[in-house]
Amino acid sequence: MSPFSLADVETAAGQAGLRLRGAFHPNCEDKVPDVRGVPAGTLVLLGNVGGSMWPTIARSGYLDGRPDPIDDWSRDTIDALANTLSAVALYPFGGPPFLPFLRWAQRAEAVFPSRMGPLIHPDYGLWHAYRGALVFPERMALPIPSTVLSPCDMCVDKPCLSCCPVDAIADGHYDVVSCANFAASLEGMQCVEYGCAARRACPVGQAFSYPQKQARHHMTVFVDNVRRRGLG
Repeated sequence: MSPFSLADVETAAGQAGLRLRGAFHPNCEDKVPDVRGVPAGTLVLLGNVGGSMWPTIARSGYLDGRPDPIDDWSRDTIDALANTLSAVALYPFGGPPFLPFLRWAQRAEAVFPSRMGPLIHPDYGLWHAYRGALVFPERMALPIPSTVLSPCDMCVDKPCLSCCPVDAIADGHYDVVSCANFAASLEGMQCVEYGCAARRACPVGQAFSYPQKQARHHMTVFVDNVRRRGLG
C-alpha cells in the first residue's frame, strides 16, 4: 500500500493550484514508465478545470516574458509535488516522443474524443486540460470508474461543427493553419479575446468556460507557436 492515499494527492494538488483528474492502475498496454525500476502501480493525472489554476499562475510571476509559462509552471509545481509525495512526474509536453496522455486520460476518468478532436468531459465540456501525472509504485485504492456516455453522442445539433468562422473544424479533423491565420487577423479578434468560437458553441460545461484573460493567453500562445514553426 502507498503511504499516501488518492485524497492526500488531491489535497496537495489543490493547495498547489491544480485539480486531480482521475487515476488508474496501469497495465503493460498503457506504456507507463517504471518508477525507480519498479513497475507503475498507480498513475494520477493532474490538470485544470475551467479557470481553476489561473489565479495561481497569474500570481506566480511565470507570465512575465517566458515563452511557455504554463508548461514551466506546471513542471515546477508537479516536480515539487512528486518530491513531496515520493512519486515520479510525467508531462504531456517536452517531446517528441510524447507520452500517451490522451489514452491515460480515458483510462483515468470519463472523457471521450469530441467531434472537434479534444477530449470532452460530461460536466466540464471542453474547458479542461491535463498538465501532468504522478506515478506511484504502489497500488492506491481507487473509486469505481464512471459509466456515463459521451455527451457528443447525445448532441443533436453539434454546433461545434458549424460555428467556426473559417470552417477549420470538421468531424474528426482540425485545420490548424486556417484557425491560426484567422485568429491572427482583425476578423479573428473575437476568437483571441474570448477563446475559440467552436469551443464556445459547445453546450456542455458552459459554466466552466475560461475567464477572458486565460482564453486570450491560450489563443495568443497558440498563434505564436504556429507561426514560430512556420506553419501559418
